[in-house]
Amino acid sequence: MPAYKAPLRDMRFLMNEVFDYPAHYAGLSNGKDADPDTCEAILGEAAKFCEEVLAPLNLSGDLEGCHFENGKVTTPKGFKEAYEQFVQGGWQGLSHPTEYGGQGMPMSLGLLKSEMMGTANWSFTMYPGLSLGAMNTVMQHASEELKAIYMPPLTEGRWTGTMCLTEPQCGTDLGQVKTKAEPQADGSYKITGTKIFISAGEHDLTENIVHIVLARLPDAPPGTKGISLFIVPKMNVNADGSVGEHNSVVCSAIEHKMGIRASATAVINFEQSTGFMIAKPNKGLEAMFTFMNTARIGTAVQGIAHAEASFQGALAYAKDRRSMRALRGKQEPDKVADALIHHADVRRMLLTQKCFAEGGRAMIYFAAQLADHMTNGIIENDQAKYEEWDDKLGFFTPILKGFLTEMGLEAANQGIQVFGGHGYIKEHGMEQIARDARISTLYEGTTGIQALDLLGRKVLLQTRGKAVREFTGHIAKFAVDNLRDARLRNFATTLAKYAAEWNVLTMRVMLMARKDREVVSSASHHFLMYSGYVTMGYFWALQAAVASEKLAKGGSEEPAFYKAKIATAKFYFDHILPRAKGHAHSMTKPSKSMLRLPVESFVFE
Repeated sequence: MPAYKAPLRDMRFLMNEVFDYPAHYAGLSNGKDADPDTCEAILGEAAKFCEEVLAPLNLSGDLEGCHFENGKVTTPKGFKEAYEQFVQGGWQGLSHPTEYGGQGMPMSLGLLKSEMMGTANWSFTMYPGLSLGAMNTVMQHASEELKAIYMPPLTEGRWTGTMCLTEPQCGTDLGQVKTKAEPQADGSYKITGTKIFISAGEHDLTENIVHIVLARLPDAPPGTKGISLFIVPKMNVNADGSVGEHNSVVCSAIEHKMGIRASATAVINFEQSTGFMIAKPNKGLEAMFTFMNTARIGTAVQGIAHAEASFQGALAYAKDRRSMRALRGKQEPDKVADALIHHADVRRMLLTQKCFAEGGRAMIYFAAQLADHMTNGIIENDQAKYEEWDDKLGFFTPILKGFLTEMGLEAANQGIQVFGGHGYIKEHGMEQIARDARISTLYEGTTGIQALDLLGRKVLLQTRGKAVREFTGHIAKFAVDNLRDARLRNFATTLAKYAAEWNVLTMRVMLMARKDREVVSSASHHFLMYSGYVTMGYFWALQAAVASEKLAKGGSEEPAFYKAKIATAKFYFDHILPRAKGHAHSMTKPSKSMLRLPVESFVFE
């Protein structure tokens, strides 16, 4: 299987030279300890843990899977020991307040750690990963009393958390939630209902699991306006904070899945389980979006994680495997044949993977800075600041989640293609990456849901195109600033055209939707993908501009590193960015061709 090597050089380039993380951290109320030396040490130790502990368990964990018996889940061999090392290293609380046992570092630093963990072993990363969203939800919406009980063990990693939304009769349409919450005299609630697809819902890694559950009060109005949010621990908690008796939270099954097989996806039955409300009555869905937005950014990381993992495996194989001669002539005349990497079509696949991994990483690192400001609003109890940055991040969230996971899946499939038949064999690990990547486009909202969220809610309803205008303003400024630079002129002129077109397309869809409401749905996928390709194009141009400057004035990396960045950016603009044109053409077509075929005419028997 591919040996994982943390891409620290690319991470440093983005942090220190593209996005100036040192200055960014210096401006945060919780960033004073995140100086360059400390960040370097943290990332170095995280890389070591991922390379030496998590990566070797990836293939074996997939082959073994989780074991379920009598309501109990046993994780694959080595997972429990690895999780103990994770807890001992203090990794769970890296970006959470010191008052709860965390290290108080900025949120983005935890996200960078999660990228390495996810690339090394996504199944393992699911267990502590779901806890992060639970912690953020509790920290923002729970009472001080509940925070005091649940935040310390969650922050330390002694307990893990989940989010329980989906039920057998509903997934995305949470207005159909049926789980009930009955108020008790002591202020608690009795929770009854069944939740499915609960990642890390049951396991043997910790002594307690804290479920964040959507449920309805007896007098709740119908639909999404009648949903409340509750903390429901697997084990009750004693007054001294120790684990008490079982809370009638029962795992009745785990799913047999296509991928991430070492992560237990559980069916959880709440049988008059004791729970505690967080947030206001009937406002649970709004509070849950704290969790969902965190999870969606985390899932976007999965896109670049699988692109990176597949790229590393494919690159090593393409350098070693020999087949035929390159069309431009023998490249290794002393060998029986040329290595695969000398063939242009193989280069196409490898460069596509590289574009998605490194371009997606840049997109995530940019969004992580927005998330830092948003999180600071929570820490500083500044609701206005939180909402300001949450709105800024909200526009990018569906692009990150929807686009990057689709590109991660494409990159994973390209990796199998580079290997040929060997990519289809389990022991090489490439087919596992594709299977693991497949879920990323589905959970936390399918690509179609992300597309509707982007176009329907974020662009048309909430901002009436303002969100697009603001971001394309940044793209246009980059274009103007670099039009006179011969090295960057092609990037600048191309981006200027796309920035203008993005605004025109937004307006056209907006006008079309006045007469044909279905256009919002029929155009949304194309709008999302167009937005993703252009956004990634901007961040590749930005990397090329920084690399060009460092080549001229000197930087922390060798010249070959910067030249590679520029060459990869040119490949993206020549071979990947033009895909956006097809999406532009399709999004402005009427919805009729999608809807005119009668349901009974889809197939004739």
